[in-house]
Amino acid sequence: MASDHGGGGAAADASVNNAVGLGLRASLEETTADVACKDSQSLPRPLSISDASGSVNGSRFRVAYQGLPGAYSEAAAAKAYPNCEAVPCEQFDTAFDAVERWLVDRAVLPIENSLGGSIHRNYDLLLRHNLHIVGEVKYAVRHCLLANPGVKKEDLKRVLSHPQALAQCETTLAKLGVVRESVDDTAGAANFIAAHKLQDAGAVASSLAAEIYGLDILARDIQDDSDNITRFLMLAREPIIPVIDRPFKTSIVFSLEEGPGVLFKALAVFALRDINLTKIESRPRKNKPLRITDDGSNGPLKYFDYLFYVDFEASMASHNAQNALRHLKEFATFLKVLGSYPRDMSEA
Repeated sequence: MASDHGGGGAAADASVNNAVGLGLRASLEETTADVACKDSQSLPRPLSISDASGSVNGSRFRVAYQGLPGAYSEAAAAKAYPNCEAVPCEQFDTAFDAVERWLVDRAVLPIENSLGGSIHRNYDLLLRHNLHIVGEVKYAVRHCLLANPGVKKEDLKRVLSHPQALAQCETTLAKLGVVRESVDDTAGAANFIAAHKLQDAGAVASSLAAEIYGLDILARDIQDDSDNITRFLMLAREPIIPVIDRPFKTSIVFSLEEGPGVLFKALAVFALRDINLTKIESRPRKNKPLRITDDGSNGPLKYFDYLFYVDFEASMASHNAQNALRHLKEFATFLKVLGSYPRDMSEA
């Protein structure tokens, strides 16, 4: 879900009608109206947590993603695994569970967006679940303005979408003079206006969502910034065997003792070996967010206890990477390799 996730959205808050958005979400869950689109009854129902004990249907390679059919995450799953059976899930947690319980073979989930930043929820879930990163895929987000057949731009009074999508299209929406209303995801916005045959409302979503829900595309590429790219992780139950004959990336998470220069010392294990870091993200530990220390003079001090997520350009098959982590393990209080996998060298 390219722009359907992330910790941002503050820029759109002032223009988003949250109260209406909550009502839309409730209506979206309840509606059973027929969507005016081709073969709408064949759309897969999103997996929920209660489906976790179900059985797998068919023998096609199944890939879980978060959102409704037509979400950007579905397109990313198709790019990562062409000809797969994309399985929609209601929540990120559901997708993780679906892989762990053998309901699907893989999950493709967003981890960062070039405009919205990191998807913190998935960083936390990577540590909570015992899945392995086996690949990555970059996907370029291209927002479209959708409406029911016959509806023109001048008819629109409001536009629905995920808060980040609304924020990313601020210039276009401001020119239209419409009210922005927040819903859970872009494909859900398209589904809602189609199901209710709204004549005064549009949606910001993908061209695939327009095709699925039988909507017209009033405008393409309405995002303010053309460089809107989301990086997705491919998750599996088992790790892949790393090699050194192609570009690889390795993702790790670790924690450190509190003290001056400790983080510098940790990062130095990579610099000393000419290993390039591509990302570093810190997250407070969930189980014990505060660490209490006694400096001997001012009494007990409380610090946040952090986890550090790091991506670096090296394969775990290389002695250089192995030595770096062996060095890091000498003073890290916790260290886990989340995956060593091929880098996505393709165009988004």
